[in-house]
Amino acid sequence: MPVCCVYALRVTDPTTTAERLVRRFARETNLLVAGRDFSVIGTDAVAEELRRLIPALGGHLAGGGVVFAPGQEPQILMDGGLLPARSTAEERVDIAGAHMPVSSAIARRLGDAGAVRGIRIGIAMVLEPKTAQLALLLRDAGADVAVYAHPDEIDVDVADVLRTRGIPVDGDPALAGDAERRAAIAFLRRGFDLLLDDGSHLIRLAHEEGLAASLRGAAEETTSGLTPLRLMQSEGLLGIPVIAVNDAAMKTSFDNRYGTGQSCVFAIADVLDAAGIGMRDRPVVVIGYGPVGEGVAAHLRAFGVSVGVAETDPVRALRAAHDGFEIGALEELAPGALVISATGAPHTIGTGILAAAHIVAVAGGVPGEVDVDLAALRPEHEHLDRVGDGALLIARGGCVNLAAAEGNPIEIMDLSFAVQLGAVEHLLTRDLPPGLHAFPAEADAAIALAALEARGDRIDERGSAQIEAQGEWRSPRYREASA
Repeated sequence: MPVCCVYALRVTDPTTTAERLVRRFARETNLLVAGRDFSVIGTDAVAEELRRLIPALGGHLAGGGVVFAPGQEPQILMDGGLLPARSTAEERVDIAGAHMPVSSAIARRLGDAGAVRGIRIGIAMVLEPKTAQLALLLRDAGADVAVYAHPDEIDVDVADVLRTRGIPVDGDPALAGDAERRAAIAFLRRGFDLLLDDGSHLIRLAHEEGLAASLRGAAEETTSGLTPLRLMQSEGLLGIPVIAVNDAAMKTSFDNRYGTGQSCVFAIADVLDAAGIGMRDRPVVVIGYGPVGEGVAAHLRAFGVSVGVAETDPVRALRAAHDGFEIGALEELAPGALVISATGAPHTIGTGILAAAHIVAVAGGVPGEVDVDLAALRPEHEHLDRVGDGALLIARGGCVNLAAAEGNPIEIMDLSFAVQLGAVEHLLTRDLPPGLHAFPAEADAAIALAALEARGDRIDERGSAQIEAQGEWRSPRYREASA
């Protein structure tokens, strides 16, 4: 959907100003740059930099979209008017719903078929407006829904919105330790048919507490959540079927690369900008070149940052090198750099790197990804603390796009939650044995086609000659001729 942004700024650094304009658009809308239509009006240096930056971030320069107009008061317009208000949690939840057409279509289909009517579904994810919409869509489709959020992953205002709309929410930012565990166990004792989890915390807890037997299945959203589940499966301890949502192409290819890439890099830039620190003032090291690392590195490059990659997997390291990034050992690349962990693994950044690096941040993230004593941090600026005499730590080592921003863009979570809804359908319509299960490829393709349809895009089709040739390749005659 075209977005129009009109700005009038007197600047001396066109690159920084263009970057700030794009970040402001994303911050005020929680929408994605990649795949969106923009245009730029003007011939000055900032306009030219916008014309370079937007395609580098995956945006489309087209009629309408983002407009730079020197000499006017800065404004952001959408559909010919001001952006919809997002000052309250109610507004943020409703606007998220307005930009989630794919999830909405799948939920309507589930509702029309009666597939989830009366099914008890527990959602254990970061609670923000997009997650609230997932809960509301399932409720409206006929499911009995409740939500749990960990103490550091709950937007209390969004939780109140769900409660006023009839969906129970368990979770409290004040909980810690045993109190948090007791709250999570109490949530599981509500009794669910299905769990939709992020990090597999509730799936594992259900097994530890002997509560898994009543579950028909679960779906896991993240790489870090699938890792312990694979270990449980290898040891014969996974007692329910679990759909590996994270491994679906429509999740990993978009959520991790485009969603986490944009939201984490933009959040880091916003935090540093507010503290008077330019992100291009020093080299940046990305640790890990999986889908998250790829997205982070690509967005940094679009901003004109010098990027190096530290990777322990030789295939991924070689791919980073072929993508044009310097590769090397973290100890060699980290001194004086902005170091961003994209591994999703504990103890990625130790005390040595904290002493050598200039700034440290985490993209994605699991507890303990940075080895730091939080009690010893010295606040320097909002979301920015000093680690002893060493590095500045952003968002206290937590997932930066959640701790210092609004999480992944709405359209990205629309695709991820469409996969979650597809996983719900698969669990309810198949007799799956205990263990991890791939999300069906045909369901992935259907979500992609629905997303293309929502955009108004068409894709190519194979011609009859190609189809006939493919049939020939599969024929016994072709196999005999090739033998």
